[in-house]
Amino acid sequence: MHMGNRKHTFKEWIIAVRPWSFPASAMPVIVTLGYLLWKSGETPIALNWGYGIWALVNIIIFHAAGNTWSDYFDFRKSVDAEDTFGVKTLTSGMFSPEEIKRLSIVLLAVAVAGGIALMCLTGLPLLWIGLGGAACSLLYPFLKYNALGDLVIFMAYAILPTLGTSFVASGAVAWDSLWLAPPVGLITVAILHANNTRDTATDKRANIRTFAMEIGGKASRITYYAEILIPFVWIAVCCIAGIFPVWSLFAAAALVPASANIKMMKRSGNEGTSAIGTLDEMTAKLQMVFSLLLTLSFIIAYVF
Repeated sequence: MHMGNRKHTFKEWIIAVRPWSFPASAMPVIVTLGYLLWKSGETPIALNWGYGIWALVNIIIFHAAGNTWSDYFDFRKSVDAEDTFGVKTLTSGMFSPEEIKRLSIVLLAVAVAGGIALMCLTGLPLLWIGLGGAACSLLYPFLKYNALGDLVIFMAYAILPTLGTSFVASGAVAWDSLWLAPPVGLITVAILHANNTRDTATDKRANIRTFAMEIGGKASRITYYAEILIPFVWIAVCCIAGIFPVWSLFAAAALVPASANIKMMKRSGNEGTSAIGTLDEMTAKLQMVFSLLLTLSFIIAYVF
């Protein structure tokens, strides 16, 4: 039974936007700002930190809008039910579907307004990057139900924010910043992949198709391992090639939480998907640790 129009606490509104998932959107921006700082030590670039922080806040609001939009459609399509994992804002009756839909529209409007204002201050390229991000948010439920969610997430939370942040902070699209997209983006995709692997049975019941469903349990586990480990290999190769400073090897310390995540995913082969009940949240934490270490490495390289 839904509690409809009762007054909600601030904590409930925070729960509704799923803040644990925000590293997925925040970290690409933070890593890009760290990278630009390092590059500014080599070639003089006037960085606008105010616009960089604006971009960070804006993408988090976009992400919150995307989360609630997705939750609304998942509930409407019975993808989320009382026996499914994940957020319970709708299945528990904490919020009514209309409340979540309104929240999503308000958040999207705020993000669009913020993006338009930032575009007026920086330039037209941001319009195309912003439109791409908005399209990813709005089309995500449909694409997720047709096994394309992973691709959309990589575009929305790796390629677009990297290019957008480099543009607003430096005044020009820094194409070389795309070297950051694969390592950061793959761990973000792994958050969704862990979620979809766990929810395979309930997603099948709801008659939708996800990438995890299409490839099956064993291939899903192997895919997760690759999404978690390739970023470390990528960083090492970029350090050897001189694309990243050697300090970036510091990010290897994130192999500690990464190995714990891999062990958890491995257990799902014998114990079933209940073994990975919290793996999406753990992968989001890994994203934060990995990206903050990478950002720190750029700051150290800039200082020294």
